[in-house]
Order: sequence, then structure tokens, then C-alpha cells
Amino acid sequence: MPRKVRVLIVDDSSIVRQALRSGLAKNPALEVVGTAPDPYVARDKIVNLRPDVLTLDIEMPRMDGLTFLRKLMRFHPMPIIIVSSLTPKGCDTAIACLEAGAVDVVPKPGEAYTIGDMAAHLGELIIAAAKVDVGTKKQASDPSAPTRKRCGKAMIETTHKVIAMGSSTGGTEALRQVLIELPKQVPGIVMTQHMPKGFTTSFAGRLNDLCEIEVREAADGDAVLPGLALLAPGDQHMKLSRDGARYIVKIGGGPPVCRHRPSVEVLFESTAEYAGRNAMGIIMTGMGYDGAEGLLSMRNAGAMTVAQDEASCVVFGMPREAIERDGAIIVSPLSEIPDHINAFASGKLKAKAA
Repeated sequence: MPRKVRVLIVDDSSIVRQALRSGLAKNPALEVVGTAPDPYVARDKIVNLRPDVLTLDIEMPRMDGLTFLRKLMRFHPMPIIIVSSLTPKGCDTAIACLEAGAVDVVPKPGEAYTIGDMAAHLGELIIAAAKVDVGTKKQASDPSAPTRKRCGKAMIETTHKVIAMGSSTGGTEALRQVLIELPKQVPGIVMTQHMPKGFTTSFAGRLNDLCEIEVREAADGDAVLPGLALLAPGDQHMKLSRDGARYIVKIGGGPPVCRHRPSVEVLFESTAEYAGRNAMGIIMTGMGYDGAEGLLSMRNAGAMTVAQDEASCVVFGMPREAIERDGAIIVSPLSEIPDHINAFASGKLKAKAA
């Protein structure tokens, strides 16, 4: 029998600690080895209990979660999942946690999001996180790594090419690494990253500060323009559509697709329909299978399709599913994806019949 993944829960609320312990206990692949009310207690329990994965709150007494995360990633790197309340302040801090090396962020239960929903999703993330090479992720997330800054406005004209990108676990860092390398003349980009409601505004703003292109959270009816990247809002699907000669995006609700809202599948299927061979589809790191069939649809419609390779993924789930379905024309390291985008934009990279 495979060894269970050992989990330590760190949260200042006793109610949350108990709820998480009870919810995660239902997953036979997990063992909650302990809980801690603050980072100081957690530090000792990490040494004594040797957990595989840590769940970490942000707002706690004596030391906040971001400070503790940074210390751990420096002196005792391990897979960490942030479990956070969705306040505007918390969203900004959670984005900083992802940049500091956290594997993913999960919202605490609230409104329609129940403890059962959260525990099931969190359990899957914990199992995936236990396989993450935190040494590689720490290096990729090094704040001293070279970054670009914005140096101009996006070109305001229509485009006949579209880049559609989809990612999940590990995707915040993957998107950053790709987008900072793109020139402002790049074709319009539409992106779906699995993130909770509220987080996408902060994340898009952070990317906008770093990139030469303009990055923003998409609104219904936004035009897809050169030098502009539109990010699907959390808890809303985003589809590509047309308004006359222009590509636009449609934002709306609806049930989850491939267990997600926003769904990469929804974005890719609509891109296949409305852009066909004028599009490029890129599926990157993430758990599950969202977007795999959609990437195949894009390839069958004549689009150029790329999947991130296993070695550079935090979690190889989504790209692997797309590759196994024969949806990817190119399997590429993350570092080479900007080159593929630029080659496609210049007409040097074209799809062949699937």
C-alpha cells in the first residue's frame, strides 16, 4: 500500500483547524499528522512530525503566513498550500505567497463554497503538491530573477491572430515567466488560470507591473488586441468570440467544466471555433485534465498547439493529458514557449494537419 501523504495544518482558528482535519481525514491517501495555531508552534512540529505538505493561513498572530513561508523556503523548503480568506488585502498577499514559492492558494469556505467542497479540492492539491520538487520551484520563484517592466502602451488595432493559454497549479509563475519575455507587438492573448474569485484582479495587476505588454482581468466584450493579455476572472468562464472583424471575449457563469470555472476547456473550444488556424493554443502546468480535449479541438481546427514539458512543470497533469490525446504539436520547456509565440506571430511557425 502506498505511503499516505503527511499533512500539517497551520491556522490560528481552532474551528478551521478542526474542520480541515475532519475534511481531509476522509481522503484515504492523506494523514493529518498535526495542527498548529501559529508559525512558532508549526516550526517545532515540522521538525518533530516531518510532514510532506503544509497548509498555511496568512493572517496569524506572532508571525504572518507570508513571512513564515519565506523563512521556510529559505531554510527548510517544502510544499506549501495557502488557505486564505478572500479579502482584497488577502488577495494581494496570497499572490506574494505564490511568488515566494507556495504551490497553490485555496479559499476558505464561505457562501456557496462549503467545507466539503474545499476539503475535497484541497486534498487533491495536497497529493499533487507532495510530488513537487520545491528546490526547482524555489529557484524559479527567486525574487532576484531578472524581470522586465512595462515600457509602453499596447497597440490599439485589431489582430488576426490569437494566443490562448491555459494553466492551473504552478501556472502563476509559469505565466509570469512567459509574459515578461513577450514584446508589445505580440498578438492578443487570452488566458485562463485556475484562481478563486478576487485573486485574478490582483494577479493581473501584478503581471501588468512586470510586463512590457498590458495585462488585465477581462471584462465582457473586451477586444483582443496586439500587446494585450486578458485574464479570465475568477469564478467566470471566458470564451473567445467575434464582433465583425474583431476578436472579443465573452464572460459569463454556467456550471463548472472539467470541474473548473473558469475552465481552460471553455476557452480552447471557443478559440477553435472562432479563430481556427489563426490561433495558437498553449497548455501549461496544472493538475487534472482541463483543456486537454480543447487543445485537440484547436489542433483539429488548424491551430498551432504547444504543451509544456514534464521537466519544467510543477504538476504535469494537464499537459500530459493533452499530449496523450495527441493535442500538442510541440512539447516544449517553459523557457522556450516565448520563442514559439514569437515565431508563430511572425509566421515562421505554422501548424500542419493533425
